[in-house]
Amino acid sequence: MQSDNRLFDDFVKFVNGAAGTMAGMAREGADGARERAKEWLGGLDFVARDEFEAVKAMAAAARDENEELKSRIAALEAQMAAKPKAAPRKAAGN
Repeated sequence: MQSDNRLFDDFVKFVNGAAGTMAGMAREGADGARERAKEWLGGLDFVARDEFEAVKAMAAAARDENEELKSRIAALEAQMAAKPKAAPRKAAGN
């Protein structure tokens, strides 16, 4: 049985339209808030994960190179300490 009540039909259309409008406003509000949050966070000098990982890898490589150079210097110093020191030469004519 179908209702011929025009007032009820108009009310249902109004409620459907209002619900659609409210949903749209909620989406726009969420999008706007998300965009403002991105702008705010972007100004705080946060580093992206891939940039952090790249710098972390560079630091690890630098530490490894530093340890290698320390061991090479220690070996060279040991070599120099093991060699007998030559007497200083006298200048000709003295």
